[in-house]
Amino acid sequence: MAKGYWIARVDVDDLNRYMDYVKANAVPFAEYGARFLVRGGAFENPEGTSRSRNVVIEFPSYEAARDCYHSESYQSAKAIRDPISQGDLVIVEGYDG
Repeated sequence: MAKGYWIARVDVDDLNRYMDYVKANAVPFAEYGARFLVRGGAFENPEGTSRSRNVVIEFPSYEAARDCYHSESYQSAKAIRDPISQGDLVIVEGYDG
């Protein structure tokens, strides 16, 4: 079974409040087996547009990645993030070739 991934690009307006989101998302991420592969850090943007923060999170399956996003506990965490950030998120199935 192919793994699932969240690929997010985020601009944060209030870093202190964003840390509340980070604390709140720990519960659903643990429940759904999430593992951070990229969490901020230096980057280069040779093509297209970018945001200030890039995140890649691996899940045991595409279904787990989708279920985590739609879970009540993640949506509660997301409600903290929404007013203080702008971002793009895709949930993608990994290549199992």
